[in-house]
Amino acid sequence: MDLPSPHRLRALLAALEAGLLEREAAARLALLAALAGEHVLLIGPPGTAKSELARRLHRAFEGAPYFERLLTRFSTPEELFGPLSLKALEDDRYERLIDGFLPTAGIAFLDEVFKANSAILNALLTLLNEREFDNGSGRLATPLVSVVAASNEVPVDEALHAFYDRFLVRVPVAPVSDAAFGALLTLAPEAASSGAAPLAAGTREAITAAAAAVPLGAGALAACGALRRWLQTQDIAVSDRRWRQWIGLMRTAAATEGRQAVDAIDLWTAPYVVSPAPEAAPRIAQWFEAELLQAVPQDAPWLTRAVEAFEKQLEIEEAAPAEGDAGDGAGKLALAKAIGRGEGDGRGEAMLRIVSEQLEASLRRHYSSVHVAARLAQVDEVLAQAAAARTAVAAERHALDAALAPRVWMPPTLVQRLTGAHLQTLRTLDGLIARLQRTRAGFGALPIDDRLDAVAPEPVALSAESR
Repeated sequence: MDLPSPHRLRALLAALEAGLLEREAAARLALLAALAGEHVLLIGPPGTAKSELARRLHRAFEGAPYFERLLTRFSTPEELFGPLSLKALEDDRYERLIDGFLPTAGIAFLDEVFKANSAILNALLTLLNEREFDNGSGRLATPLVSVVAASNEVPVDEALHAFYDRFLVRVPVAPVSDAAFGALLTLAPEAASSGAAPLAAGTREAITAAAAAVPLGAGALAACGALRRWLQTQDIAVSDRRWRQWIGLMRTAAATEGRQAVDAIDLWTAPYVVSPAPEAAPRIAQWFEAELLQAVPQDAPWLTRAVEAFEKQLEIEEAAPAEGDAGDGAGKLALAKAIGRGEGDGRGEAMLRIVSEQLEASLRRHYSSVHVAARLAQVDEVLAQAAAARTAVAAERHALDAALAPRVWMPPTLVQRLTGAHLQTLRTLDGLIARLQRTRAGFGALPIDDRLDAVAPEPVALSAESR
């Protein structure tokens, strides 16, 4: 069977996300994890659409029965795995009637999962890991695709850590932000039907086979190594099993997006896989964006310092008085203005402008053509460096846009942030280049006296002329 097209996957994602404000990451990761055969943990307060997302995920898979249960410390195994079979007990067999319960489910939602007792958690471990259920003396294969679990918080009990680690994808889910609050209040009810054709079991099998054949690219391998070293500096430990499962998730993403290999950008899922708790996710996301992709706005401080130094030097040279002027020029200019004010008609004002302009020009310091050429040459050198920097950023932006174009799973808000970072850097560079060009024009407009000695000035001191 053929793989689903990106168009079809986007239709399924649109159905998952419809009306769920600011749930793009949770919806996309839930579907991707299910296709990779992994389980998802949604961490957040009640009333944040966690159960609704699980119900919608169930509708994305054809022939996958749905099971849902809220767990408490008083929950019994019968609630999840079915009641004991009285007929089997008569034959001295300890078996459960599992039809309609978790062992026969394709998609399951377990709310407050960490509140369950040890008897339930131990049975769940086998079910989550091996997709098998011990029923009496036999072990049965289950049709389980994925379990979506929910919790208000990360478990603190050491005994629960092994169970917590079984959820490869862990997504923080918060109430909608202030920006989306108005949209939440005016949101129209969604139709019960998803509007998108569900994926058949054969399609899931084709995805699994295709993902297994996707290689781990050199860039992805190097990025994983860099991330592992950085995580060690943050005292974050990731098990070998988790690394392997994560690679499988990234291979599934690459296969369904029609890419030939896993690449470094696939590590965008890192905050949801290697983060030990929701509060660590932003740090890991920052590492991915700033350290790995370098897709964060850059201020170009080297260019800013150069521009400010040239602007200051131009200001000094434009304001410098003519050599030998000891204040007489200023007095003459004041006298001319006084005379002009004494004339009551327009001719006096016109005369004032002419005389003032002539006096001001004569009072400005003049420079040799060699001086001006030296200033222009130094500015041109920095302009060339700025142009090269802009060309490099533009190339990075183009390459990133091309790499992100086929991505189905990456949340649009993340795509916009990554591409917007380079755009903001380009705007910063453009603004500084424009200031530098205006400064260059100012140096070029300095009055020139060819009778002066052709002596080049000392270069403007730049604390960081180049990167």
